[in-house]
Amino acid sequence: MIILHTCCAPCSAAIIEWLLSAGIRPILFFYNPNIYPASEYHRRKGEVIRYAAALGVEFVDGDCGYDFWLEHVSGLENEPERGARCLQCFKMRLLATARLAHDRGVPLFATSLAASRHKSLEQIARAGHWAATQFDGVEFREKNWRKGGLNERRIELVKQYEFYNQKYCGCGVHFKLSRMLGGDTRI
Repeated sequence: MIILHTCCAPCSAAIIEWLLSAGIRPILFFYNPNIYPASEYHRRKGEVIRYAAALGVEFVDGDCGYDFWLEHVSGLENEPERGARCLQCFKMRLLATARLAHDRGVPLFATSLAASRHKSLEQIARAGHWAATQFDGVEFREKNWRKGGLNERRIELVKQYEFYNQKYCGCGVHFKLSRMLGGDTRI
């Protein structure tokens, strides 16, 4: 068994399928308070719920407010993609995943964030291993989910399930809009 932090259905689908084919039953944990606006957040969460239901896989909602995320990345608003804001965001999300793994007695956790070519694998690994050190009995499974045909399978599953396929990580639009509005982070 493994707790899989899921950022979205397109990034998670091939990973979930791969885990199941390897005899590993994932528990999907949707914890993404960085996603903005709320309509985008609910749309992405809905797609993960739909896929989990189709496969009969457990879904855990780590619902958390956007304001909580803003507090954790305060001062990093102008950081670029793959900058310090991303590392802080990964640490926050993977800490919650490690906590869930610990609380459930599940020894492994991983994240679908490592499926995106837009994310730094080094930052994800750093955040995941750090999160694992915060709890006894849990380990972060570091894996490049872009390889081994998983990216190609991802594309097939997006088409097969007609997943909504977003064009940004979640916070990018927020910060772009906030800069256009003179730095106001409470759009």
